[in-house]
Amino acid sequence: MSDSIILQARGLKKYYGEGETQVRALDGVDLDIERGKFTAIVGTSGSGKSTLLNMLGGLDTPSAGSIRVEHTELSGLSAEEATVFRRKQIGFIFQNYNLVPVLSVWENIILPISLDGRRPDRKFILKLVQLLGLEKKLDSLPGQLSGGQQQRAAIARALASKPSIVLADEPTGNLDTRTSGDVISLLKMTGREFHQTIVMITHNPEIAAMADRVIRIEDGRIATA
Repeated sequence: MSDSIILQARGLKKYYGEGETQVRALDGVDLDIERGKFTAIVGTSGSGKSTLLNMLGGLDTPSAGSIRVEHTELSGLSAEEATVFRRKQIGFIFQNYNLVPVLSVWENIILPISLDGRRPDRKFILKLVQLLGLEKKLDSLPGQLSGGQQQRAAIARALASKPSIVLADEPTGNLDTRTSGDVISLLKMTGREFHQTIVMITHNPEIAAMADRVIRIEDGRIATA
C-alpha cells in the first residue's frame, strides 16, 4: 500500500442469510482511496454504498476481505482497539446528525475527544467553529438550532479530533438545496484547510460533481471508479 493511498479495501464481501434468500450487500469490492482527496460514492438505494461506508469506517465487519486504514489492518484489532482507532483516525458525519440533545453544541463537538481521555485543542476547535459559522451557538442545545446548524455542529464534531479520514453518509439528505451546497463547500474547505480525506455517500448528482472522484456502486460491486 503506497503512501498516497490512505484507505484500501480488497475482496470486500458482506452477505446476509443463506441459499436463495441470501443478500449480497457487497460482493467483492476492491477500492483505493487517495490521501487528501474528496471521493463521492453514488448508487441507487440498496446498491451497497452505506454498507461499504460502514465497512470502511470499521462500524461493521465484512464476511470476507480486508480493509486497511493508513497501515492498520482493521480485522486485526480487538473491539476496544477498533473503537479507540476510530475515535482518533476517523470522523463520521451522519444524515440524522446524531447530536446528544442534552449537551450544548460545544459539549457535542468535544464529546469524542473527551471519551478518549484527551484534552481538546481549543484553539484549533475555535478556528473550526468560526469557519463553520457556529461561534454564537456554542452554548445552545441541538434542539435550538436549524437543520443546517445541526449539520454544521456534526461536521465540527467529526473534524475536531483531527481525523485522517472523514466518512459522511448522505450528510445533506435532510437539507434544502442551498444549505446542501453550503455544507459541501464547507466540507471541501475544511478538508483542504486541515488536510483531510473525505469519503461521502450521496444520491445527489450535483453534489457528486463537486468531488475529486466519483465511484458508482451497483448490486454490491464497483461499477465505475
